[in-house]
Amino acid sequence: MLKNTKPEAGGTKKKYKDNATFVKLFPSYVLERMKRADNYTLDLLIEGCINNEHAAQKVIYQRYAAKMFAVCLRYGKTKMVAEELLQTGFVKVFRSIVHFRKEGSFEGWIRRVMVNTAIEYYRQAAKIQETKELTPDLDTEGNYGSGLDNLALEDLMALIAALPDGYRMVFNMYAIEGYSHKEIAEKLGITEGGSKSQLSRARIVLQNAINKREEVAYARFEK
Repeated sequence: MLKNTKPEAGGTKKKYKDNATFVKLFPSYVLERMKRADNYTLDLLIEGCINNEHAAQKVIYQRYAAKMFAVCLRYGKTKMVAEELLQTGFVKVFRSIVHFRKEGSFEGWIRRVMVNTAIEYYRQAAKIQETKELTPDLDTEGNYGSGLDNLALEDLMALIAALPDGYRMVFNMYAIEGYSHKEIAEKLGITEGGSKSQLSRARIVLQNAINKREEVAYARFEK
């Protein structure tokens, strides 16, 4: 239970010209208590999960499931696979939550569990086929993603989901999660050259898909 905190005697409340009513209802010391209470609640939830309390697990799931499902959708080829990854991921979250050291954000830790779950899923389902080492005419540093910036999130996720498994895994890990090619190679059991090659080919496939969509849209506009 949080202690009842009161403003120090003679102290002045912080003034906000743009939101005087809000500050009047929630002075600075109350806002600070609310912030501490939120952290306090998360700590209690984590402790509850460590003790296998179903109520705490339910709250954690409801709080983070939507964001984590979006992560799983990028790795899963279908919605059904994404749902499986989500459920398996949360089982691992609750099993390993005792190892969360509170050195970073809790949400970031859950995200890493989900990504690792997706990696394990595809390594077990089918060995990711490694492409040949890069040929001179395949530029790994080329700018194939210029059209990606103009896509709506839903459209981009659909294009990523349509990529072959190996391409999709490498693209997600490198372009979105920020893994290096060395880290990707270690996690997926491929070479760094294979990681670079799959990333480059994924970018080419995405760019071709974008070009095709633009051609279709242009043709409809011309009619």
